[in-house]
Amino acid sequence: MRRVLRAAVEFGVPVLTIYAFSTENWGRSEDEVKALMSIFERVIDRELLELHEDGVQLHHIGRREHIPSKLKQKVLNAIKLTQNNQRLILNVAFDYGGRDELVRAIQHMITDGVPAEQVDESLVSSYLYTAGLPDPDLIIRTSGEMRVSNFLIWQGAYAEFYVTPTLWPDFDKDELYKALKYYNQRERRFGLVPG
Repeated sequence: MRRVLRAAVEFGVPVLTIYAFSTENWGRSEDEVKALMSIFERVIDRELLELHEDGVQLHHIGRREHIPSKLKQKVLNAIKLTQNNQRLILNVAFDYGGRDELVRAIQHMITDGVPAEQVDESLVSSYLYTAGLPDPDLIIRTSGEMRVSNFLIWQGAYAEFYVTPTLWPDFDKDELYKALKYYNQRERRFGLVPG
């Protein structure tokens, strides 16, 4: 992750979102989930101060209620510490699922008493975890998988997709450059006819 973050800053990427743990990942074995939680804690302990010094603003997108309390507190502390940083926004999608995000947004709109006729794209976007942030221009899928895996379903509606056979641990500056080069060659039409 550190290599990709440095490269993103160098290439002028303002917002980066990584998919760290999905809502479905809780269905893995208890030992694997515990090991992953431990890894996430260690990563925060090891990387937070350097990320802060590098001007990275951390955001959490996803549910918080299932995250173990010790890890949740570290996440909240990291968000608070980095809240005024401006160099790059890093969204960490943790206990995140695109369908779950949409269901929760609808539930919150109902709870808030929003009349049906007031529901439009702008309102829905304001109830998502990414409210106030731009939709992604590019979604990179590592490991050659040809699916979105319940990731940013609403936000990614008009994103360009780049699929690489490279596995995430091997994805580095050169791989990010290839993805951005691919993106820059695309003609973005947002559902319209080419001009």
